[in-house]
Amino acid sequence: MLLAMRKAGLLCAAIVAVLLAVSLPADAVLPFRFGLFAAGPLDGITDVPGVRVGHVTKIEGQSIRTGATAVLPNADPWDHKVSAAFVAFNGNGELTGTHWIEESGYLEEPVVLTDTLDVGRAADGVVSWVIEHHPAVGRGDDVPLPVVGECDDAALNDIQARAVSGDDVVRLLDSAATGQFARGSVGAGTGMNAFGFKAGIGSASRVLPADAGGYRVGVLVNDNTGSGRRLLNIVGVPVGERLKDVLHPVFPKRVSLKGRFGYGSIIIVIATDAPLDSRQLRAVALRAALGMGRVGLTSYVGSGDLIVAFSTSRVYERTADFTVAAPVRQIVEDDDALDALYTATVEATQSAIYDALFESKTTTGNRGVTVYGLPVQQVLEMLRTAGAISS
Repeated sequence: MLLAMRKAGLLCAAIVAVLLAVSLPADAVLPFRFGLFAAGPLDGITDVPGVRVGHVTKIEGQSIRTGATAVLPNADPWDHKVSAAFVAFNGNGELTGTHWIEESGYLEEPVVLTDTLDVGRAADGVVSWVIEHHPAVGRGDDVPLPVVGECDDAALNDIQARAVSGDDVVRLLDSAATGQFARGSVGAGTGMNAFGFKAGIGSASRVLPADAGGYRVGVLVNDNTGSGRRLLNIVGVPVGERLKDVLHPVFPKRVSLKGRFGYGSIIIVIATDAPLDSRQLRAVALRAALGMGRVGLTSYVGSGDLIVAFSTSRVYERTADFTVAAPVRQIVEDDDALDALYTATVEATQSAIYDALFESKTTTGNRGVTVYGLPVQQVLEMLRTAGAISS
């Protein structure tokens, strides 16, 4: 597909299109769009058919600001395992179960995101949920290795309270659904922040043209990155530099952001309906880091920047005797289609991080800490003035 573009003399125009945005329909989540490829109708990871998302949000008193978010590749990943891969761009964080993803080449549980000290509780909930739906687990059937990712929300949340329970996660997984879902300060993103602004859950999608396979790529992030305010870049506009002196988080004197506490993390979940094997999905996951870089993320020493990617159309089916059958669908072998998937992943990751910032609201939490939301209208005016988006 890219070769055809070059032959048609359109490559330069296409590159310019990455920087010049046009308006999205009024019902889109992010209030602008950019890039080579169109967003799906939901502009989220659930634009990939079959993918389900759910949240549980825990806001209690003045101190609890946390929750959990789940991404399921289908209704029953235990029986219908999907091709998958994992990349640790920077490893000062946790995404459990990834050794088996790398070894087997597939994902067989939901991906659950939560705060750092609730990883064990979330994993317990995943196990309970799998047993509830598959009573032979551990009694003749195999046992699950839960996939749970964390970010540290201790700036706004009393993380020591460990407010997310196993039962919360069971309810969360039962409620996960296709279709549109909430973004911003919800679920695992309730207590998160990035670039000194409130952040959390963001999502986006891209749809490839028919000559590149017509595949869909969806990305969901839990953004809690600690990169400095001045690094924030939105479609080529140095927004962070222009906002460097305003709306800084309010921390009482007894609160200090030092060491790992001040670094933050990001968990990125990538879904596609392109039939890719684990090797190809690892290549896709690596491209998410380019999307991070476009926004201005540096991935500091203390960052846990972890990425998991899966294909909903390359499925390892469980048989009646609990063995796993290899997929029969052939993988994508066209280099132009793969290049388009890489580009779509970069764009969707970039857009999902923007979404996390645009959808999150000012929050006051534990110990009186306040983190302000991005001043959306002011930022949109910056982008219009710079010609980065249309009016």
